[in-house]
Amino acid sequence: MSLIASDQFRIVVGLGKSGMSLVRFLASRGIAFAVADTREQPPELDTLRRDYPQVEVRCGELDVEFLCRANELYVSPGLAVATPALQQAAARGVKLSGDIDLFARYAKAPIVAISGSNAKSTVTTLVGDMAAKAGKRVAVGGNIGTPALDLLDDSVELYVLELSSFQLETTDQLNAEVATVLNISEDHMDRYSGLPAYHLAKHRIFRGARQVVVNRQDALSRPLPVEGIPCFTFGLNAPDFKAFGLREVDGEKYLAFEFQALMPVRELKIRGAHNQSNALAALALGHAAGLAFEPMLEALREFKGLAHRCQWVREHNGAGWYDDSKATNVGAALAAIEGLGADIPGQLVLIAGGDGKGADFAALREPVRKHCRAVVLLGRDAERLAETLDGAVPLVRVQTLAEAVQRCAELAQPGDAVLLSPACASLDMFKNFEERGRLFAQAAEGLA
Repeated sequence: MSLIASDQFRIVVGLGKSGMSLVRFLASRGIAFAVADTREQPPELDTLRRDYPQVEVRCGELDVEFLCRANELYVSPGLAVATPALQQAAARGVKLSGDIDLFARYAKAPIVAISGSNAKSTVTTLVGDMAAKAGKRVAVGGNIGTPALDLLDDSVELYVLELSSFQLETTDQLNAEVATVLNISEDHMDRYSGLPAYHLAKHRIFRGARQVVVNRQDALSRPLPVEGIPCFTFGLNAPDFKAFGLREVDGEKYLAFEFQALMPVRELKIRGAHNQSNALAALALGHAAGLAFEPMLEALREFKGLAHRCQWVREHNGAGWYDDSKATNVGAALAAIEGLGADIPGQLVLIAGGDGKGADFAALREPVRKHCRAVVLLGRDAERLAETLDGAVPLVRVQTLAEAVQRCAELAQPGDAVLLSPACASLDMFKNFEERGRLFAQAAEGLA
């Protein structure tokens, strides 16, 4: 592709899933662009060369002079905007952007935008289900499923997007109809200088939002300033004005809006207090987006949960087995330990460990002491976890996931739950968290 005037030239930086969606989008609109990737063999390179042979692609160390030929760089989420070559290009006047910013410029339907350290995939899926039940032509994606740009379609009536902090780093003005940060806890501390930097990235989701949804039990979820913007809240306590929460009616717990009981908690197929919170968050988002309660509650009654997110696997000798392999950070594991631990008659036998991504495990100690019978540890950061949990609960160290499952079967008693909720990434031992969860489920199902 021959270079044209710099004010009409773009470079896609990063050739993964979102990078390829950018390539398709730019090519379909006749916008001149090139591609760069820090890797010698990025995952979509063969596809690019086959489908777009005319596009110039540079692999390996980023060339600042090459980047500066463009007036705008679309940076993929996997590459931090703090990367020196990107910062040098920015200092010379090149705009750093991303696929979500581009999506927002072209989307004609309202956007429900969802971020948070944990539960965003569950809540995003739920809101999508609710919109479909309400008869809306809805498109769901972003950080899960389909890349945002591939969702663009003039027939869509509502977009529901899950957005990661990495995606939000390059999002300047999303202008969502309703936006939320469900919760904030330490994650990706190997990419950010600390919790404040991570928090700032997440809160870019609120830029231009017409309405916001806030977790009233997590102060870090509240945007500042929020004055003048309609705000709905959710939480596990009793709700008041413009709030969703739990109310007790005749001794039974209900999901509620303000003073109106909507649905008994027992009708949810998803278990644990954290999933009650997820249901309330989805209701708040759907309500803000104009969905009626009846189809939203119908969607909640049918929702069985997402794979690897506190997903029921089986019962064995009176104990339930749950796959929460998606708990790749401390906050997600805490939600599962506290949510499931409070919802069963017995105690938890927890499997934890893996790549801790530099996180502080200290917050796990007290919930583990309260809810766990034992913790089975494996993976790269098993010893760091052991130091944190020492003296709080019996610890068992294993080398493999199959061995962990066997030890859990020996430790669990009737009424207990065996919970894989690692508080760590999986990449030290597995291809991804899905593989970790799948192998856990296979081993559990193989127990005699």
